[in-house]
Amino acid sequence: MDRQQLADFLKTRRAALKPRDVGLPEGSRRRTPGLRRQEVAQLAGISVEYYIRLEQARGPKPSRQVLGALARALMLVHDERAHLYNLADERPDTSAANREVPATIRNLLAGLDDFPAYAVNAAYDMVAWNPLADRLMGWLSMLSPEQRNILRSTFSGSNVAAVLADSAYAGFVRQCVADVRASLARDPADAVLRALVDELLRSSPEFGELWADHEVRVRSGQTKRVVHQEYGPLEFDCQVLEVPGSCYRVIFYVPQPGSRTAEVFATMAALTQVTAETSGRIS
Repeated sequence: MDRQQLADFLKTRRAALKPRDVGLPEGSRRRTPGLRRQEVAQLAGISVEYYIRLEQARGPKPSRQVLGALARALMLVHDERAHLYNLADERPDTSAANREVPATIRNLLAGLDDFPAYAVNAAYDMVAWNPLADRLMGWLSMLSPEQRNILRSTFSGSNVAAVLADSAYAGFVRQCVADVRASLARDPADAVLRALVDELLRSSPEFGELWADHEVRVRSGQTKRVVHQEYGPLEFDCQVLEVPGSCYRVIFYVPQPGSRTAEVFATMAALTQVTAETSGRIS
């Protein structure tokens, strides 16, 4: 742990905050800008003496709980929070990031009309999607959060054997499991991801067999072929966009221009638009 770097970082972040930023009165007797040490300690729920020692580079290594409290008290953004944890020789806590979808991702999906697209976190929860993906995948908005987890729905269903017997889909599932192992190695403190792996190891022998292979492979794009219940065979490129500074990825289904799948997506998009306009008139 680099105590001096940690001390300097805490001091500069404290100085960058104004009392009104954290709901405190400005007062008229402040000699320096920023928060007082006592105020940061109070906001973080730690003793003033302990915080002073941290800023003087002579305190003990802070626990993960203290680091989290300091990050909230100092209103650190994602990158600053990760830096704070790294200075204390702790892995950044990303479990909160799995639950909070950035508005930018939601806005991106809302403005995308031509291709089905959705966002997943490291645990393969489908956390946001556009209307075309909702229609293509059988109305995601009507499913529970547990049902919208790609791995859980794959390995917890009654037709796991049939799913894995399909060589094309089995390859996709194997890649997902290998990607989860890579994510967990990068951040073993991710509580959401760890809980999912533990759950599937208890409930699914098929998942356990794939997990025991110790394959590691970061998710990448691939060509997918599916048979849709209403529209029949579809083929499209599955493109994966990493969202920097987060645990999220946006996945786009992109057909070849002029293909039958492109025509199907265009038809579905038109139907989705009509449905939205009708709902708007009714409401």
